[in-house]
This record gives sequence, structure tokens and C-alpha cells, in this order.
Amino acid sequence: MEYGVIILAGGKSSRMGTNKALIPVQGATSIRRIRDEIRKGVPGIEIAFDDMPVAPFIIVTNDPDPYQFLGERTVRDRYPGLGPLSGIHAGLESSSCDWNLVVACDMPMVTAEAARFLLEEAVASNVDAVVPFIDGQLHPLFAAYHKRCADQIEHMLNAGQLRMHDLLNRLHVRRVTEADFPDEVDTKRVFYNMNRPEEWQQVQVWLDIDGRDSE
Repeated sequence: MEYGVIILAGGKSSRMGTNKALIPVQGATSIRRIRDEIRKGVPGIEIAFDDMPVAPFIIVTNDPDPYQFLGERTVRDRYPGLGPLSGIHAGLESSSCDWNLVVACDMPMVTAEAARFLLEEAVASNVDAVVPFIDGQLHPLFAAYHKRCADQIEHMLNAGQLRMHDLLNRLHVRRVTEADFPDEVDTKRVFYNMNRPEEWQQVQVWLDIDGRDSE
């Protein structure tokens, strides 16, 4: 079985004041760090997570030029300006894989271990989506979705229903909590959203501490 990876390059980033996908995070852009972490240690695009094959990544963006440096496929929203639901729809519709990991560009602390766990749970659970429920909050923008969800999302977009929670209420969803993840996954960091300058600074602090600890 192949697994797809869909990275949502995001919208206006008004709270950050600059493009979150391209903001520097320890020598790399946030989006590159996410891409590289998910396929860390992988000899080629076709293989990821050792024994779990993965198709080439898909970057969802309506401004593809700034992301050409990644060397990945880019796709545009069919319903531009309608938020993350539109991005997920574009990625799922363009993917050749049944199961796809969706990750937002403002989550630079995601790990390959967390990604692998979500995909494994998705295949084993016979559901439409696996969505983390961490610290009492759903995280639908680092989650696994079956390609069939694209039809339901398209119906919602055409009806002007744009809330992620409304989508999840329509799907057969497995929620996974902190207790479900492997011990090596620090869910506090993995599901940290970097929307404001102070949150970007927090990420820098974590990474600086990690760097000193590894010396």
C-alpha cells in the first residue's frame, strides 16, 4: 500500500506577519523542515518510514513559485479562498493514494514517528480519518484522511460549509489521544502551532535546547 503526504502551504499568515511556510527554523524553512522530517533517513521519495512506501509529496498552494525549491508536486485549490477544507480537498483529489497524511506548514515540530503512527492507525482502524485529540483539542491539520473524504468535502464547499469540525462530524473518525502515541512522541511539541512571532520564538527555544543537549 502507498501512502501520500499533503502539506498545506497556508494562507495569508496575517498573525505571523510573514509567510509561515517560509519562515526560517534552524537553518531551513518551516515547510522544508516538515518535509525533511517526515521522510528523514529515507533514500528516495518512493520509500518512507522504512517499510511504508509513500508517493511523492503534494504541496497545496495557490502561489507555487516560492515552493519550487522543494522539488515536489504543487497543486492549487479548486475552491480558492475557502480555508483549510479547500486545501485538504485539493490534496486528496490530486493524490493517487487511498490514505494520505495531511500536515499544515505551521507545525515545524512534527516527527516521522508521529506521522507513521497516524498512518498505521488509519489503515488498522477501517475509518475515514484518524485525528489527534491532544490536551482537549482536535488537530485536524496533522491527521490521516482517506481519499474518499474528498467527495464529502466538495459537497460541503459547494454548500458554503467551511468548518473543519463540521467535516469531522460527517466522517467516521478515530480520535487518538496523548496516551495512544508511542512514548517517543512529545505531543506537546508535535502539535504546537506556530501562528504568531512569539510562537515561532518558542520553537527556536526548544530547538536551541535540543541542540545543546545533543552536544
